[in-house]
Amino acid sequence: MLAALLWDVDGTLAETERDGHRVAFNQAFEALGLRWHWDHERYGRLLRVTGGRERLLAAMAEERDAPPTPAERQALARKLHDTKNHCYARLVYEGGIALRGGVAPLIHEARAQGVRQAIVTTTSRANVETLLARQLGPAWADMFDAVLCGEDVRAKKPDPEVYLLALRALRLQPRQALALEDSGPGASAAQAAGVPVLVTRSVYFPADPVEPAPAVGPGLHTREGWSPAPPPRRSARITLQDLASWHAHAEAGAAATARS
Repeated sequence: MLAALLWDVDGTLAETERDGHRVAFNQAFEALGLRWHWDHERYGRLLRVTGGRERLLAAMAEERDAPPTPAERQALARKLHDTKNHCYARLVYEGGIALRGGVAPLIHEARAQGVRQAIVTTTSRANVETLLARQLGPAWADMFDAVLCGEDVRAKKPDPEVYLLALRALRLQPRQALALEDSGPGASAAQAAGVPVLVTRSVYFPADPVEPAPAVGPGLHTREGWSPAPPPRRSARITLQDLASWHAHAEAGAAATARS
């Protein structure tokens, strides 16, 4: 039985990478007098590196005017990341980053039906709080039984640490939960923790290999394009009943495999 939804943030709750983080990184470069610029294609490649500071350090290896020593690069990465977070917060407050279609209705539906929920991300807590306060209101944290962020872990996705912490906080077994992710690394983190994962494809991860997954589709806003296809319903979006059905089917398959 489905007892909890475990939500990723970047790319899953909102297209934060496209509408927020890439824009904010470029604003931070400009604010610090750097001529660096991450276009859509380059940022997509850099997203293979999880973590903002880690991404900056990886990019510096390609910049001729990057600081020469590791210590100087670490210091610049910290300063850039702090500046980027301020720029990101401004973008959120100005309404430039919205939740993806179908996300808010599903959060409210799960809450109304007593299904527990958690934020399970390795992005920073400040960015999570800024986004969700703007989109779900000042009492957003009341909708979630646990909020696990980058500051809570030593290793970021695809390491399963954040999922293991969430399961411990919720006192649940992995198969009682369903993760919602948009990318291969996120799906791998959930799967390594034993949590089945629903994949809602995002702009930067339109075709990541994510098998096995109970279902993969273009977003919670539509019933079209999902594999396996959800059953016909009056709702135009994916519902909690759809998630429970996919979860139950995955559980039945896992049980059959265990018996064979």
